[in-house]
Amino acid sequence: MRLSIILPTLNESDGIADALATLQALRRAGHEVIVADGGSADGTPSLATPLADRVIAAPRGRARQMNAGAAAASGDALLFLHADTRLPEGAAERVAGALVDHAWGRFDVAIQGRPALLGVVAAMMNLRSRLTGIATGDQAIFVTRAAFDAVGGYPDQPLMEDIELSKRLKHLGPPACLADKAITSGRRWERHGVGRIILLMWRLRFDYWRGVPAERLARRYDPDVSRER
Repeated sequence: MRLSIILPTLNESDGIADALATLQALRRAGHEVIVADGGSADGTPSLATPLADRVIAAPRGRARQMNAGAAAASGDALLFLHADTRLPEGAAERVAGALVDHAWGRFDVAIQGRPALLGVVAAMMNLRSRLTGIATGDQAIFVTRAAFDAVGGYPDQPLMEDIELSKRLKHLGPPACLADKAITSGRRWERHGVGRIILLMWRLRFDYWRGVPAERLARRYDPDVSRER
């Protein structure tokens, strides 16, 4: 199984080279790395070009960028990876094994950062994901090409795109929940405060569950974090 790893980026010059460096062994093994840039003004595409198979310009918005990356991909399966998230060792083999009897899946997540509470946050994210079958972007969602196309890809919405994709994919079957941990940066949590982000995200998720449009929720989302999306 050939894997296409798709990274949506927006002004990630500080970390994109390090992020892509961790994927070079996968490229040498025949897997594909695609960077879908949403209009960075800091030179991110230039830094990414030597370290990726393709760097494409895409309409800004994480869902749109990931769909553009998927459209450009040639792999049998797609893996969507945030620029501040690192895959565990043996990720490609674990994905291939999981997709033998699942259409999609995700990794557990660990959040890297100083606050000790981040470990609890990650554990709760992983538990919630197992109980609900809903994955978040930080968990490095992967999916067969056929399943991704069957559900129409990511919805064209500015927030909660990972939740909506999970809902669609659940109609095809439950996710493979891999215990191997993707390591994601805790920079958002440290910048804005763990408690504040927890409350914000629970309020947004609750409002999305009760039908508030994603466009309205995006306007309430923290401005700094919104720019990262």
